[in-house]
Amino acid sequence: MASTPTPGRPDALAPLTAELGVCFGGDYNPEQWSPEVWREDAELMARAGVNLVTVGVFSWARLEPGPRERDFAWLDEVLDLLHAHGVAVDLATPTASPPPWMGVLHPETLPVDRDGVRLVAGSRNQFTPASRVYRDYALAIATDLAERYRDHPAVRMWHVGNEFGQIDFGPEAEREFRLWLREKYGTIEALNDAWGTLVWAQRYRDFDEIVPPRRMPYLVNPAQSLDFRRYTSFALQRVFAEQRDAIRAAGATQPVATNFMGFEPLTDLWSWADEVDVVADDQYPDHSSPTASSDIALIQDLMRSLGGGRPWVLMEQAPSATSWRPHNLPKSPARLRLDSLQAVARGADAICFFQWRQARSGAERFHSALLPHAGADTEVFRSACALGGDLRRLRPVTGARVTASVGVLFDWESWWAGEEPGRPTSRLETLEQVRRWHRTLWRRGIAVDLVRPGADLSAYRVVLVPHSYIVEQDAATALAAAVDAGASLVVGPFSGVADRNAEILQGRSPVLLRDLVGVSGEEWVGLPDEPTAVTADAAWTSVPAVALEAGVLGERLRADGADVLARFDGGHLDGAPAITRHGVGAGTAWYLGAVMSDEALAAVLDDALDAAGVTGATPDRALPDGVEAVQRGDALFLLNHGRTTGHVIVPGLRRDLLSDADVEGQVALAPGAAMVLIERHAQ
Repeated sequence: MASTPTPGRPDALAPLTAELGVCFGGDYNPEQWSPEVWREDAELMARAGVNLVTVGVFSWARLEPGPRERDFAWLDEVLDLLHAHGVAVDLATPTASPPPWMGVLHPETLPVDRDGVRLVAGSRNQFTPASRVYRDYALAIATDLAERYRDHPAVRMWHVGNEFGQIDFGPEAEREFRLWLREKYGTIEALNDAWGTLVWAQRYRDFDEIVPPRRMPYLVNPAQSLDFRRYTSFALQRVFAEQRDAIRAAGATQPVATNFMGFEPLTDLWSWADEVDVVADDQYPDHSSPTASSDIALIQDLMRSLGGGRPWVLMEQAPSATSWRPHNLPKSPARLRLDSLQAVARGADAICFFQWRQARSGAERFHSALLPHAGADTEVFRSACALGGDLRRLRPVTGARVTASVGVLFDWESWWAGEEPGRPTSRLETLEQVRRWHRTLWRRGIAVDLVRPGADLSAYRVVLVPHSYIVEQDAATALAAAVDAGASLVVGPFSGVADRNAEILQGRSPVLLRDLVGVSGEEWVGLPDEPTAVTADAAWTSVPAVALEAGVLGERLRADGADVLARFDGGHLDGAPAITRHGVGAGTAWYLGAVMSDEALAAVLDDALDAAGVTGATPDRALPDGVEAVQRGDALFLLNHGRTTGHVIVPGLRRDLLSDADVEGQVALAPGAAMVLIERHAQ
């Protein structure tokens, strides 16, 4: 499996952005249209400033109308036309959606759901990543595409598959899962020990007795479920890697990528990160959510972190409304612009959409596109043209990086294991806690990297662990080293509970961190629906005058050297420590013994930030509501996602790349407005 990305790895996007600046475009599906429409599309792309499109994602049935047949003539014409109009192509292997004939001739290539029902063709993603037959067909079409187009001047990137997230519980997955388990454990005795199969008489005699975690009478063994998640991510990654290697073997040298889906629960992106030349992601925030802007910022920070800080690609977003939510709200032109500039602020060097021309038929006929059904004389297309102009002005930003002083630990395996049924509460959700902690820093304009447990933390002055159910010795050692060297560490509740087999660590919790945090626990308890009061100690002088409350889950703790900053006031945990602080070496470690209210969480994080001397991108300690501030290289991005004008202090004389106006002192940012400010001496 791949290791954590190396920050010094070259930027594979750099040759393209050196030529084009910020890339702008989207998915293009010419197989759905006539050659006359292709020519109109090329002209309109040039008008809008589109310089990069993804072609061929869903074209398998057109490229291979029957087994081993090929029809490339139409694609030849499309690529030539795009190149003639100055549009670069991210050429896709069409393997996300096999032709119907494959499922008819080879039903074993179709996935089976948890209830044992075999799914059929007629939609998309109708394959099992375990099927060797499917993978052989995929390799063949990927090889033929690469051999034909490796030297075509339009082709500047390769795009393998689409949104990997398929899962299968059928016979193909069963066979491959057993092979994966044999390779991992070697002996059935080792597997039984790791899975704790003496519980509920689950002990196996042979690997051939093991099946995927299909529908069962009651709860699934959590260790079995965790391993099946690991296997599924591995199987999907293998599909990608096989096609990537086939493209390389055919002589293509362009960067190879695929499109991630943020915190997609079936793919461990830490293990995928070094498999791609360029990190790319599809992002569809729900703008009806009041936290949409901070939630998508977290995903953008993840994408930058997966690439070791290198620029990444926003491969898909909606120009206006989606079509797959029960109720789809459109984006305003200001929101379309803000979403795109936000991604650039957080490290993206390519801003793309799904899709270029709105589909007239099929399941996505009401999904918005840069060119709507009504044509070019539309608000959406005019907004696209305006965005193309904005992105051209941001050429000086390409290649620049975001430097973060705060690292947030996040791990897919811990997320998986920490949300298995049978816990003290099902209300503690790992991702929601990460969002809440990240949102506190987002409101302060403080840059954040996401970090894999066990990674080197020496670059960070503050390290946050919102919820890490699994903590292994390498992670504990890295956290201790960071604090000893002077970092502030904040650890959230129900962390360090289990090992990598999802087996509960024995002793007072968090077992491997208790000396570091100076506190230990003996019980995890669900808390009542009404908030539990928390009373700050008089010695905690930095706490603001706000109500401190806890909820969801708490711990019965004992201070073992740590200072108690706050205690539970009433209820099952009355009088027990709720928030503690412990000096270790040159640094300090805080521990939260419950899920704290937003106000209490902010007080603790501010305490940790102050101790480490970490400040935001602007002199303002707390930015106006809805205003986002990000420093990328020499450029300060200011984005107002809120509903009122925000006033922000900016240091020194600066020029706004978007308007070419000079600004100094305090700036007024209207709702929906954005600035990208460069210091005069940095021009």
